[in-house]
Amino acid sequence: MRSIWYLLNLTVWTIWYGSKAILAGLFRVRQRPGGVYDECGRRWARKLLRAAGTPVQLVHAERLPRDQPVVLVSNHQSFFDILALLAVMPGSIRFMAKKEMASIPLLGQAMRAAGHIYIDRKNLGAAFEAYESAAAAIRGGITAVVFPEGTRSRTGELLPFKKGPFVLAIAAQVPLIPIYCAGTFTILPKASLRIRPHPITILFGEPIDPVGLTYDSREDLMRRTRAVIEQLRVDAIHQEG
Repeated sequence: MRSIWYLLNLTVWTIWYGSKAILAGLFRVRQRPGGVYDECGRRWARKLLRAAGTPVQLVHAERLPRDQPVVLVSNHQSFFDILALLAVMPGSIRFMAKKEMASIPLLGQAMRAAGHIYIDRKNLGAAFEAYESAAAAIRGGITAVVFPEGTRSRTGELLPFKKGPFVLAIAAQVPLIPIYCAGTFTILPKASLRIRPHPITILFGEPIDPVGLTYDSREDLMRRTRAVIEQLRVDAIHQEG
């Protein structure tokens, strides 16, 4: 019954809030903190989390700067990573998403209208252009969420990281915040439609300052970030135990 209730809510609220975002885009409503795009995304995510019975708690949220945009670098186990981050993160949150998501009916159009950025991994030139556009938006006050694994893990283990998100952080020259979303794999594994209610915990690492780093530093920044996220994963396992 929980899965049916969640899917019903997913359908209704995606149509409702997705349509609002698309209409706002058609009427060229500008993006501003707390505006229609932020409101639609946050309310959509909170309603779906409530329908799924998945409360979210934050650990070391004081490590998240409140007075400036950041790049949030997170593991990716489930669609619920996106919902949890969108529901609780302050400010204007935008996701870096693979190009294929643009083809999802309504949701893809709503994301584009709201300013989420699609990356074409098969076209390196277009990808770097998208990262430059995203870096400019971040410097203008947008907080970006990136999943360096590039796709959802089928096992819950961390997948290899891609370098692109770290190129973005260096280009934006804003703090990079490593985070780990725990519990989302249990709720909805990849390729599953069955909801298994479970609390979500978001753990924050210490900010990493990329100021002064160059493109050639991307691999070192990637390794440093992965080490923090791996430790956050260990911390999450100990908390559950």
